[in-house]
Amino acid sequence: MAQPGRVAGILLAAGEGSRLGQPKALVRLGGKTLAERGAALLREGGAEPVIVVTGAVAVSLPAVFTVQNPDWRTGMASSLAAGLRSIPDDCGAALVALADQPLIGAEAVRRLIVAYRAGASVAVAAYDGAPRNPVLLARRHWAAVIETASGDSGARAFLRAHPDLVTLVECGDTGRPDDVDTPDDLDRVAALLGLD
Repeated sequence: MAQPGRVAGILLAAGEGSRLGQPKALVRLGGKTLAERGAALLREGGAEPVIVVTGAVAVSLPAVFTVQNPDWRTGMASSLAAGLRSIPDDCGAALVALADQPLIGAEAVRRLIVAYRAGASVAVAAYDGAPRNPVLLARRHWAAVIETASGDSGARAFLRAHPDLVTLVECGDTGRPDDVDTPDDLDRVAALLGLD
């Protein structure tokens, strides 16, 4: 059964990047910040509108809604909740991505949206069979996701409690879910992208 409504994109970009030495949203990679790259990933993949949840630093991007999470220090869960609560009523699902995973391609976003349109209410990108990000959540699950999220776990508790709802969508051929948590990670990701 086809699923209704637009699919909003949420980019979680609120952290201070303590191990990286600067807020991840403002880290530059190939002339663009991680926030710019993440917003473009969502937009190019078909998410509309795109919402960037900020915290440690303000971020202003064209054609993007920003939501300031005053509780960002408590972890990813509060940013996820802030993002979900800000989505317009005509959106039937939210596709959640992380600013610190710049190697995920727009094709992964497209595939999750296709899975949703085909009837999946929870779609998770998998890389060689292992579930990672991004994650798509139909509106009917948002309240439960917010209720079960805590600290830096985001939607993980909800996904583990409801494995029967999860549709894994293989995206290993479209990109990689590498995190940028440290300066070494940034150097490695830049090398993978062919950047100096």
